Amino acid sequence: MALTIGITGGIGSGKTTVCNVFKLLGIPVFEADRVAGQIMNTNKELQSGISTVFGNDIYNCHGLLNRKRLAEIVFNDKNQLERLNKLVHPAVRDEFLVWSGKHQKLPYLIMEAAILFESGFNNLADLSILVTAPEDERIRRVQKRDGESIRSIKNRISKQYPENIKMKMADFVLYNDNRHLLIPEIIKIDKKLREHGKIW
Repeated sequence: MALTIGITGGIGSGKTTVCNVFKLLGIPVFEADRVAGQIMNTNKELQSGISTVFGNDIYNCHGLLNRKRLAEIVFNDKNQLERLNKLVHPAVRDEFLVWSGKHQKLPYLIMEAAILFESGFNNLADLSILVTAPEDERIRRVQKRDGESIRSIKNRISKQYPENIKMKMADFVLYNDNRHLLIPEIIKIDKKLREHGKIW
């Protein structure tokens, strides 16, 4: 039976880069954030729930979610964000359970989620990995990647647990700060996980 490893990290931390290395090592990765985006356009029950909470015009005439409008609503209102999460997280969990059932012959598999701890998805994992980097470096990366304002990025960061809290909750911490060698550390973790969690 495969171990489930949760990977998380704040915006701009480089968790996607880390997951891409694990993919190269032959490990399947369930991208919770991407799946959430997909099922908000394909899961009829979820679409109905979102329309009920946020109004029918949150979807266009083709049944596609107005992501920009939804983001404006939830990132400026904590209560609305919680309402959205209560709809989306159970649906993502169901998708993960189906997906993970197809990969049980592997030594381990990965769930990547930006809010692994905040969402409670860490309860689906046997172990967790936090990818971290200094906040100023994370902001710089996101600005370069998305062209987003510093204020907007800091607002998104504020919606996640502080790094020091997540460090205490994680079983492994990977530093993606240009001072630590990232790939050798990933390979070390991979080796330990292939030994079926004999890491203590």
